[in-house]
Amino acid sequence: MIGLTRRGFLKLAAGGAAMAMAFPRRLAAGEPSRPAPAGKPNIVFIFADDMGCGDPRCFNADSKCPTPNIDRIAEGGMKFTDAHAPVGLCVPSRYGLITGRYPFRSEKYNLRDDDATIATVLKSAGYRTTMVGKWHLGFRKGDRDAKVLRGGPVDRGFDYYFGIPASLDIPPYYYIENDRAVAEPGGQIDEHHSPGVRDIQGAFWRGGGIAPGFRHEQVLPTFRDKALALLDEHRKSHPSMPMLLYLALPAPHTPWVPAPAYKGKSKCGDYGDYVAEVDGAVGDVLDKLDSLGMAEDTLVIFTSDNGPVWYAEDVERYGHRSVGPLRGMKADVWEGGNRMPFIARWPGHIKPASVSDETICFTDMMATFAEVAGAKLGQAGEDSFSIAPVLMGRQQGRPLRDATVLQAGNGMFAIRRGRWKLILGTGSGGFSPKVKPGPNAPKGQLYDLSADQGERKNLYDEEPKIVAELTALLESIRKSARTAPVLRAPNG
Repeated sequence: MIGLTRRGFLKLAAGGAAMAMAFPRRLAAGEPSRPAPAGKPNIVFIFADDMGCGDPRCFNADSKCPTPNIDRIAEGGMKFTDAHAPVGLCVPSRYGLITGRYPFRSEKYNLRDDDATIATVLKSAGYRTTMVGKWHLGFRKGDRDAKVLRGGPVDRGFDYYFGIPASLDIPPYYYIENDRAVAEPGGQIDEHHSPGVRDIQGAFWRGGGIAPGFRHEQVLPTFRDKALALLDEHRKSHPSMPMLLYLALPAPHTPWVPAPAYKGKSKCGDYGDYVAEVDGAVGDVLDKLDSLGMAEDTLVIFTSDNGPVWYAEDVERYGHRSVGPLRGMKADVWEGGNRMPFIARWPGHIKPASVSDETICFTDMMATFAEVAGAKLGQAGEDSFSIAPVLMGRQQGRPLRDATVLQAGNGMFAIRRGRWKLILGTGSGGFSPKVKPGPNAPKGQLYDLSADQGERKNLYDEEPKIVAELTALLESIRKSARTAPVLRAPNG
């Protein structure tokens, strides 16, 4: 079993709301607390849920969503214009992030007990590893104690976890601390929809089990407050130990339930207001780092797991393009499904207000974290390439990745290499409305993204040589065990 068994559980209080705000535990006596060697940054990785690359104003000046705090990270750091989720869906996107491995290499995106994760890699380098938020990579009942939940973050290298098992519209609805329910989801809640929008938009959630006191609209502020408490507690208890905080926010994924203070903050309805609340949570984390004197020693990364649920009628209604100039949405193989806003800040190491057009993927986080932490990966991170040279301005003028494999929600494959993107199949493979191809339509899709970022001109029939080369490369990658080199040593 990877990771430490949790010791010294906080006693579980009755009721979800009260326990949700409890302070996280301190490391028990005897647990390792090695001083942090000079140069190892804290790492705060903030993962929004279903936010489009056209939502933050630093990526889209015409955005109807106010995002001053996300923009603040961009002003102080580096903005990536070609960053991708390996799959435009929640579960495989998180699997790729956690393991540094393309999701297609796993059956049903199951984490194995012997899988290295970003948490186990950083623990080996002396980090305290914490997670707050949506896990969505599976829990199972314990073999001997049904109240114990196995397979979650504390079994995958995290010292501490507080969060929810899946998306905020998927029951059962309850909080988990480490490997136990804070309060069991013994009640029931009916399915809920908002009038005037599609069924999977608005304040939508599915019916099912729910814990006493659980309120959907309280989850985002609860996670924010838990993250702030963790930072406070870590600074007081472990000032010389580097920290990983993986903050997986539940928003702006459905249900769109912005807090009253954020109602009307945007010009694109509840979705935009929920984006504004995400931005407020980001600002609170940044302010906390400042107040604790941790900002200078912290690598902060903000991104989203996949694209939004935002249809053509939403663009028409609000004049807001949640994916900017891109085509598609969540689950699609088109860029709107997997090209994400991605920003990194590390004062003194990353040049402020810098921009990179390097093609990167969430699988690259494992190798990146290993490099900045001075950890060795060995066989882990099969598809992970460190972006640290780009962040620190040490890139040698050649791409980090020769190619990047992407998928749609239905498994349809695509491959990116330079300006070319090949999609094997027609349509989006995801949530976008299906368009029936004509009788003479190409069997696949090929786009030159340097000239056609919106993927409107299909060059599949016009560039047979490129199609053949990329098809062969994709097949080779799918048959291979890895794309990244083995036994990489840290460069700094």
